[in-house]
Order: sequence, then structure tokens, then C-alpha cells
Amino acid sequence: MIYLDNAATTRTAPEVVEAMLPYFTEYYGNAGGIYRLGGESKRALMRARETIAETLGVQPGEIYFTSGGTESDNWALKAAYEACRDRGRHIITSGIEHHAVLRTCEYLEQRGAEVTYLNVDADGMIDPEQLKRAIRPDTILISIMYANNEIGTIQPIREIGEIAAEHGILFHTDAVQAYGQLPIDAAGCRLDMLSASAHKFNGPKGVGFLYIGQKTRLRSFLHGGQQERGRRAGTENIAGIVGMETAARRAHRLMEEKAEREISLRDHLIGRILREIPGAQLNGHAGKRLPGNVNVSFAAVEGETVLIMLDMEGICASSGSACTSGSLDPSHVLRAIGLTPEMARGSLRLTIGEENTMEEMDIVAETLARIVKKIRDTRI
Repeated sequence: MIYLDNAATTRTAPEVVEAMLPYFTEYYGNAGGIYRLGGESKRALMRARETIAETLGVQPGEIYFTSGGTESDNWALKAAYEACRDRGRHIITSGIEHHAVLRTCEYLEQRGAEVTYLNVDADGMIDPEQLKRAIRPDTILISIMYANNEIGTIQPIREIGEIAAEHGILFHTDAVQAYGQLPIDAAGCRLDMLSASAHKFNGPKGVGFLYIGQKTRLRSFLHGGQQERGRRAGTENIAGIVGMETAARRAHRLMEEKAEREISLRDHLIGRILREIPGAQLNGHAGKRLPGNVNVSFAAVEGETVLIMLDMEGICASSGSACTSGSLDPSHVLRAIGLTPEMARGSLRLTIGEENTMEEMDIVAETLARIVKKIRDTRI
């Protein structure tokens, strides 16, 4: 099997699993308990908070553990709107955000919010000048993803953060695809909130975090007990949090070496596809993209058909976000960058991970060329 769907999820690293196991069977105490067993869970919680904070250059008290990126995005947008709607109801986001942001914005629109969805250029990039023009006196929140989950384009987050700070507007970024892949300086980017999910960087599923700057006053998201300093009720998933901490430490230790290697594989695969498959085009920015992201479209080919045939060859890929799997509509991201519905439906996302090899890239390129030719020949 050749696995090229790392943007959907990654293999949990062996050392992450090893770190988690004791917290299922040995250190299983509730972190809220005053006895020794609960104390071990509480210490693990504190260590994890410190580790995550260190990777962003923030304070441990600014990290809140969640069930993943979707919850973190929902918390950031809903709580920010609730906290600030007495001084404004205008939110700015982009038309290529993950559905965890887009659907939340739709929910808030039903409750009185006014949302501006910024356009992007053909590379999927936000224009900071367009963002400036969209700001109104009642703008309370800007939410722009760090890097796109489909086409891999990395946004000018630092510049956007400066604009938000200059106007006194809260700034949130969905960094689910970027955290663990790219170095992130939360203070330097003037971030007020940041969402991340462990299973995108070789951690376990069902756990993530939301960074909330200490000057950002948000209310509780889940009501109940006093966990997460009264802001997110519910018994903490200690094993998952320990796994995420281990995965975060590991990802940042290997980040530079891993990125360099993935970029080499990525560019080799892109080069072969564009050279050897007629009617192929790259989607997203050629340089400012995630290290392991390859998103291509093929003329006169259905992406779903390509996926099925790749699977028969033992190659795992996707046609876009795993969260929209099964939808018959073309990707909103690809339509936003100007692709026709036909080209958008002929798209393929191949996302490279640390276990992939150059030999695999050659196998995939050759297999794709053969599959695309076969599909086109069949249609004639």
C-alpha cells in the first residue's frame, strides 16, 4: 500500500502510542482527584500544556484542550461573536475555509451575524488589501486559515495579523493543516486564537487544542465542571492529550528535516505529472504551499474514477477534504480559484508523509499516467 492521504489523517507514531498506553491502564486517575493517582494525571496535563505552549511561543495558561479542530473552530467563532456582538456583528473570513469555519459562520448568520467571504486569487491566496477594504467599524473577528487543507496554499498570516491588530479586531486562524508542519510564532503573527488537531501530525484522533491569548475574553464553550479553568467542561482525555504532547514534541523536533524531504518528493511528483500527463494542471501556489501537498486536476477525467482505480492499485489518495467525502458538488475551494466544474471534479489530492519514498512517487506518477490514459481512451 502507498498511503498519500496524510492531509486527511496520519499514522499514529509508535512513540506516541507508547506514551499513551500507561494512561489507559496504570495512570488512569481523574485529574480532578486529590489522591496520588489523580495527581499523576494532573501532572501529565500540565506537562502537555507547557509543551504545546512552547511550540507556539505562548504561555501554558493560553492552551485549552479540545476534541479536535472542528470543536476548536466552533469555540473560537461562536464564543468570539457572543463576547463581542455588543460592539459589532461583522465577521470576515474567506471562501476557501474548512467547513468547520464556513458552517459555523452560516450558523452565526442565522443569529444576526454579517459575514464577508473574501475572494482568493488563482493560487488560492488572500489579498491583504482586499481584507483592509472589507473592514467596517463593526468588524469584530477575522478568521483566515493558516494553510488550505485541499490545495495547500499558505496564507500571509503575519500580514493579516498586523492588519487585525491595527484595527483592534480579534484574529483567529485554523492551523489544523499547518501546526506540526510549519513553524508558527503566535505572538509574531498577532494571533488571538489558533486551532489545531493531533491526528494531523501523527498524534491520536479525537484530541486537539485551541490557543486563546490571555487578553482575549471568551466564555465557556461546554458547560458543566471546572475543567480547563472553567472554560471547557468535561473530564480530560489524558491519554489523548499525552499522545498529542508527544506528537507535537516529535513534529517540531523533526520539522525542518521532514519538510525538506517532503518538498523534494512533492516537487518530483508534481514535475512528473505535469510533464507526462496531457491536460494536467497544478492547483494552489507553486511555492507557498504545504511541504507534502500535491493537488492536480485532469481534463476529461472524473476524480472519483481515478480514486477508485488508484485504490485497486493499492494507492490511497483523495479528491479533496475528507470532511466532504460523498458530496456530488465540486470542491468549493477549487471553484473559488477559478476552476470549471468539470476540472474541479477531475481533481486529485495527494498528500505526502514522512514514510513515503521517491520510489513510491515514481510508481504513483506512472500509475496515474496509465489510469488517466485508460479512462480517456474508454470515453472515446
